[in-house]
Order: sequence, then structure tokens, then C-alpha cells
Amino acid sequence: MGLIQIEGMEFYSFHGHYKEEQIVGNRFLVDLTIETDMSKPMESDNLKDAINYQRAYELVKMQMEQKSHLLEHIAGRILDSIYAELEGVIKVTVKVSKMNPPMGGKIQSVSVVVSR
Repeated sequence: MGLIQIEGMEFYSFHGHYKEEQIVGNRFLVDLTIETDMSKPMESDNLKDAINYQRAYELVKMQMEQKSHLLEHIAGRILDSIYAELEGVIKVTVKVSKMNPPMGGKIQSVSVVVSR
């Protein structure tokens, strides 16, 4: 077993509960961890035997481009797309962070972390 980790993917997106957030947008960070069996690609040195993490990034990017009200919804869609598109996935964990959320004070980020 092994882990593929893509950390600190940054997007400017228009997610949020409040209408203003969906108009002005905000900065979001996404971390993705994919658990998979790496024994075959470790031996073959061939991308066709591995999970293509460039494709994983593209899937995350596509989901970040679709407006949502909740971080939980975004995270769920990312999980769904990873399982639908990539073979050999055992477990996925995704962390979606909204930077400087409009909560009435100085807050670096608010995040949700989900696994399946």
C-alpha cells in the first residue's frame, strides 16, 4: 500500500453560503490523499499501472470550478469524481479550506476533511 498526496492546490472560486461570496469569490486550498496499492507501478515504472495524479488534480480543479454553498458539498463531489474516474483507489481523504472566511474576525481558514 502507499499514499499519493497532492497538497496545497490553490483555487480562486465562488463558493459560499452568502450571495456576496458567490459574486466576489475567495481563495481555497485543497489537499488530497489517495491510498492505493503501489506494488505494480513500483516494479513496472509505467504510468498505466499507477494512479495518474495529474488526472486527480484535473478532477479536483473541475469540481472547484462548480459553485457550491458548502465546503462539505465540494468535498463530496471531489470524492465522487475520484472514485468514478480513477482505478485502483482504496481510500481518499480530501481537505477543502476557505481562506480568510467572512466570519466577523481575523481567521486564517476554515476547513472540512472527509474520507471514503
